[in-house]
Parts: sequence; C-alpha cells; structure tokens
Amino acid sequence: MQLDKNKKLILKYLGKHTKRLRGEKSQFILASENDISVSIISTIERALKDPQLTTVFKLAEALNIKASELIKLIENDLPEDFTLIEQ
Repeated sequence: MQLDKNKKLILKYLGKHTKRLRGEKSQFILASENDISVSIISTIERALKDPQLTTVFKLAEALNIKASELIKLIENDLPEDFTLIEQ
C-alpha cells in the first residue's frame, strides 16, 4: 500500500516539473516538435502514467534539461525519508 502511495508521489512531481518546464509551450507543440505523443505528455503531467526510462530521457531532452537534472528536481521534492523499498 505504501509502495503505491510513494510511486504516485514520484509521478506527481514528475508531472509538476514537466508542466513547469514546458512553460507557455502547449503540450501539442512540445509533442510535435519532439516526436512524443501528446497523450503521453498529458498522462505524465496528470501523474497517471509511469513512463519508461527512455521516455523520461526523451521528455527531458524536449524540455532542454538532462534526465539526471529532471530526476534531481523530483528527488528534491520528496520527503527526506522517502523509500520505494517496503521494510
């Protein structure tokens, strides 16, 4: 149960940062300029999809940021004691 909650937290922050970094650019424009499905961007921003690692890399590149920097933004939002490993 806690695992699902923590996974949703990661997805929430991925969506938050994707939307923020996209700025004024529409999902459609971002998608069409970078060969990414609009539906994937939409589901990521709404925290409904757990994207593949390659999608995260492609999304980060489309947002003009390194994948590691995008992950770091997410990590910075997570609680200090955050874990995905049930104990």
